[in-house]
Amino acid sequence: MAVEPELILYIAAMLTVAEVFGWAFARINQPVVLGQIVGGILLGLAMPPTEEVKDISMIGVLLLLFMAGLESSVEELREAGKAGVSVAGVGVLVAFLMGFGIAYPFKGFQEALLYGALTTPTSVSLTVRVLMELDALKTVEGNTILTAAIVDDILGIIVLTIVISSLGSGGVSILSVSLILLLVGVFLAVMVYAVPPLMDYFLRRVVRLGFADSTVTLSMAALFAFAYLAEHMNLASILGSYLFGLALSETEFRKPIFDHTRVIAHSLFVPLFFVDVGMNIPLRGLSSAGVFALLFSLVAILSKVVGCSLGALLGGLGRKASLRIGVGMIPRMGVELAMLAIALKEGIVGSDAYLVVVTMIFLSTLVTPTLLKAAFRSGRSQHF
Repeated sequence: MAVEPELILYIAAMLTVAEVFGWAFARINQPVVLGQIVGGILLGLAMPPTEEVKDISMIGVLLLLFMAGLESSVEELREAGKAGVSVAGVGVLVAFLMGFGIAYPFKGFQEALLYGALTTPTSVSLTVRVLMELDALKTVEGNTILTAAIVDDILGIIVLTIVISSLGSGGVSILSVSLILLLVGVFLAVMVYAVPPLMDYFLRRVVRLGFADSTVTLSMAALFAFAYLAEHMNLASILGSYLFGLALSETEFRKPIFDHTRVIAHSLFVPLFFVDVGMNIPLRGLSSAGVFALLFSLVAILSKVVGCSLGALLGGLGRKASLRIGVGMIPRMGVELAMLAIALKEGIVGSDAYLVVVTMIFLSTLVTPTLLKAAFRSGRSQHF
């Protein structure tokens, strides 16, 4: 059967918009992701979003989470240390509670749970860039931020999986949450302890047979299989994607698989996903959603400063170092949108949620560099 000409046109237009607006935003030191979303908003005025494009772009969600897992490491999780675990754990808890608290009067109990979960993930790529400019990456604060981000990733994804799975199955109860926690625990144990040696052995055999180029293709096949398995277990497919990436990070094939996946993802599927996000933002609801989006974003920023600073203090660090870590954990950068896309698919929330999360990403990336530079201006940091 021939591919619909309209679908081909949509993909061509979306990829062009993604590149042009991504480049333009990068030129003004703003995240490429935001440029792609803004381009999608404008494109949506002329070309309404379609279900076919949305289905294709959802592959970008799975690849984003897969790459996030590949960039993590089970060994790094074990070595995160008291401060890193404390920063991530308390940060996720406080962010969830504050996000839930601000959303509840506007959205009700069930949607507020989702909004609380959407405040939990952190993306420190912007923070790392600023710390490198300040020559502060190899400091106590820089190291703690990096290790906390790894723990934060998996905690945030687990929290979102529990919330999305509970709401998607018809409601939240102690029994449903307990069952999902049990399934997550079993799935996590299998992916961390059983899958890495099996995949390492299997991919080594493939290479010995003279099919080295097939390792990436077979890894992609396994990725989609584990995402399907997670969905079939009433867990979110994002959990399967992330944990399979985490499993492959323990093999010698981590780097080549990541490099090839990055090219595939960022050349096609990820730009399509972020442009599709923009195309689905309902501008007609801007005035009604705008106030909540602004309040929610400010609370989301404050929640990471408060929660992660408190976690650092409990982890044994000083007040100045704790504040710097809290500020460094502010940014959000797209993983939330990947998870929100799953919630939209499940019918848990409306498309106006995109506007709220995009506002949170924009404001968090806007304020972080200035606040972080101000925090490091007051006193010296201990270098390794």
